[in-house]
Amino acid sequence: MHAWEQIQKTVDYIEDELSEEIQIETLAHMAGLSRFYFQRLFKRLVKRPVNEYIKLRRLARASAALTDTDRRIVDVAMDFGFSSHETFTRAFKEAYGITPEEYRAVPVRLNQIYKPELLLNYTMIDEDVPLITNSIVIEITRKKVDTAQIYAGLSAQVPISQAPVGEATGIDIPGQLWDAFHRQKVDMPHIVQDSAEIGVSMMGETENGTFTYFVGGASKSNTADDGHMTTWQLAAGEYVVCCFEAENVETLTTQALGKAISYLFGTWLAKRGLVTHSFSMEKYGKPMPDGAYMELWVMPVHLKDMEKPPSEVAS
Repeated sequence: MHAWEQIQKTVDYIEDELSEEIQIETLAHMAGLSRFYFQRLFKRLVKRPVNEYIKLRRLARASAALTDTDRRIVDVAMDFGFSSHETFTRAFKEAYGITPEEYRAVPVRLNQIYKPELLLNYTMIDEDVPLITNSIVIEITRKKVDTAQIYAGLSAQVPISQAPVGEATGIDIPGQLWDAFHRQKVDMPHIVQDSAEIGVSMMGETENGTFTYFVGGASKSNTADDGHMTTWQLAAGEYVVCCFEAENVETLTTQALGKAISYLFGTWLAKRGLVTHSFSMEKYGKPMPDGAYMELWVMPVHLKDMEKPPSEVAS
């Protein structure tokens, strides 16, 4: 058994026992390691200490439970392993910047730490060959765009700590931007209403610890002249496209998106020695009766193009 498989066993166990007391000794025994070496290996592979990981997974479950207003906050806290209302409130505010009471009164989208699938860090696939795991189906292909595509929508600055998905907690600013776009989309005359929607992260345009995030749909024109909209152009060229599916839209845009980003950048591109331009585009497929589908587009960098990014946001 590989080391990552030993740690995955403990990650799976933690997920099933979040409402119970979890002892590090039990996890270490399950992995066949001493307490010392288990904690070192867990932190190396999961990217955070075991107790911190358990706390953040409990907070993720608890925040979902808070939407049930019939349950007292103290009961939610106790159900997920927090010793008191005060302990829960302190941990919740430290993770998300708001208290459980504030979140229940005015629910907002939250960034969560998701259960990892370590298999994705150690498995390579060829182009056009699907990789199937317990929670996601991923396939890498290439697509060519012959003519530049123009999109219109909204953009915002997002803390760099919120990228990639699933590796930090806090208020989900991209999620809030999507909510604003969907509220306003019907009144945006430049947008083709039934077109595919996209989300674009432009990491090369960082400013004061933030990056630009754009959401939008296909534009009828090259400009947006109503004041609050922006346009973004997908340049003509060849793209590496990570296609993936999940069982529903919520899972697709949170856990699955985070895993796809990590696999594409951390495993597939890295092990091929490929460098990409400093943007990635999420392209959302139409809802399906048996699941949800998305594509993650990146443009490989050719040496002659190193000095010139292929896309930009225009007000």
